[in-house]
Amino acid sequence: MELDVQRAKELIEQKLAEEEEEEKQLKGNAAREPLAVERMSTPELEEEKRRGPRNRGIEAVKGQERVRKSSVDLRREIIDVGSIQRLIELRKLRRQRREERAATPEPPPPPEPLEIEGPVEPETFLRAAVQGKMHVIEKFLADGGSPDTCDEGLGPQGWGYGWAGLRWDGSVCQCGTSSSQFHRTALHRSSLEGHTDILQKLLDSGATVDFRDRLDCTAMHWACRGGHLDAVKLLQDHGADLNLKDKLLSTPLHVATRTGHPDVVEHLIHCGVNINSPDREGDTALHDATRLSRYKIIKMLLLHGADMMAKNQAGKTPTDLVQQWQVDTRQALETKEQPQGEMEVPA
Repeated sequence: MELDVQRAKELIEQKLAEEEEEEKQLKGNAAREPLAVERMSTPELEEEKRRGPRNRGIEAVKGQERVRKSSVDLRREIIDVGSIQRLIELRKLRRQRREERAATPEPPPPPEPLEIEGPVEPETFLRAAVQGKMHVIEKFLADGGSPDTCDEGLGPQGWGYGWAGLRWDGSVCQCGTSSSQFHRTALHRSSLEGHTDILQKLLDSGATVDFRDRLDCTAMHWACRGGHLDAVKLLQDHGADLNLKDKLLSTPLHVATRTGHPDVVEHLIHCGVNINSPDREGDTALHDATRLSRYKIIKMLLLHGADMMAKNQAGKTPTDLVQQWQVDTRQALETKEQPQGEMEVPA
């Protein structure tokens, strides 16, 4: 048993060294894609647990590839109908329009006035928490609005934006049913986005620091998901419970581990959270870190006493998961090295 643990630790060290080498090679590249403001429900939490956060950089590349393929198909269609001359004319016209736009750039949109006329609607208040518009937050609160206002009961569409229907540009998309009500407050939204000035204002105005949404997530869970250490510390200073669990029985430590934020994980550990707390499936943070290959976090958890022999409900320990790396790697190498003629043909 001890030999298995030692071998697993050695493999973790090796993987960590490889990861650090890759980070050195990628240094200077574009910053990590920020977490999108999107719908988050129980299936999404389970997907995050299995695979980690969505990689929006890869999704964007795939989207560009789809557009590129569509463009190629369009060109082929034009050429197939014999309109090559028309294609040349279109290219010239397109180039001319680009040059005209470059010569006369569009004026920037006028700045949004800081003076707000009339009352601020709850949906506008919640949207402002995502967008970081402090003057809207202040006006809503000054008019007597509750800092615990949430997206429940705000209209026929449920106003579940923020995580349900708020696009990147801040516009609200219609979600169609009241299922978009996620019971999330401005505190949840600003925690995910890392708007500490708005967090401070909400907390000073009496916002409930451990207010739970429909997933039983608190602002602390969302701050950990966004990887905002300053927001985590601010919430903690106002009494946030670092060990509360959501509907998957995941603690903030689980969330920070799955979404890959070592600085947040380190802070939570130093604050004395239960490092071996199991979730609904019996997985500890170390199970999650091992499954998702979070090598830095694995090393950190081990240094602070995480149990490598803790069994989840499937009877698997983190050590078992590390050993599975070896099996998968060995099988992949054997398949790659096996000559084409020697590959087994199924009966």
